[in-house]
Parts: sequence; C-alpha cells; structure tokens
Amino acid sequence: MLMLLFYIGKDSYAIESSRVVEVIPRVPLRKINHVPEYIAGLFNYRGKIAPVIDLCHLIQGKPSGFKLSTRIIMVSSSTNDNRLQYLGLMAERVIKTLNKPETELVNSDARMNVAPYLGGMILDQNGMIQRIHLDQLFTDARHLYLAVGEPNTDEPSKN
Repeated sequence: MLMLLFYIGKDSYAIESSRVVEVIPRVPLRKINHVPEYIAGLFNYRGKIAPVIDLCHLIQGKPSGFKLSTRIIMVSSSTNDNRLQYLGLMAERVIKTLNKPETELVNSDARMNVAPYLGGMILDQNGMIQRIHLDQLFTDARHLYLAVGEPNTDEPSKN
C-alpha cells in the first residue's frame, strides 16, 4: 500500500495515497467561529468550499508552523448518494511516500478512544509511523457540520 508521509512535530504519520486528490501549498483560509480550534478554516477548492483540519493542532494541540514544507493534503470521500466530499488536512513536512504492505501495520495495545482516527503503526528503519484513518476524520467532520457537498439548507425549498 502506497502511503503519503508527513510530520506532526517530530513524529511521522501516514495516510493512504489512494484517497489523496492532491497536495497543495498552504493557502489563506477563512476562519470559522464556534468550531474546535483544530479546524483551521475554509477555502475555495476548485469551486467547492472545503474545510481544513490542522492535524498538528488536532493531535498535538499546537498549530502547524509556517514552513515551506507545510502543505494541505486534499482527500476525498464518497457520500451515501455517491457525491464526492473534500477535506483538507494541514500538516508539516509533507515530503515523501512509502510503499509497505498492509500486513506490516502493527496495532499498539494503547486504546485510542479519544482519537479513533489514529491507527496502527508501521515499523520503519527511521522509527515508527502512525497511520491516520481518513474515514474517521470524515465522520468527525460530518459530525461537526463541516461536510462539503451537502445540500444547502439555507435556501427555501421550491415546493
């Protein structure tokens, strides 16, 4: 399985590259009020409004740094009615990929009830790399009313 690697602080993380639409530079975001602080904001992604989650802030409690290698990883998910939803994931040092069989993922004995999006570990010559479960992040985003592509409930119905 091909995975995109990035860092949060000094720790390595990975997501499945099959879900990555593209990796873009950090762009100006519109701040959203009354949401958790790890929601970095919204931006216009190819004509759609996409929310961005700052993974550094979500996982370690401090915002991503303004570094040249800080990127927004655009990932997609299908809704029940087969529409695509996009979610931006901001992370630092988004610079390489790794190809490892899924059988090399090792589950830790630590329970991640508070952070169910954190998955198994890949043991690599450079240390441990933790997998991020994208489906769980999309579920959390939908729960926080951040899912894009949902019908606009602000418009009156045409009945």
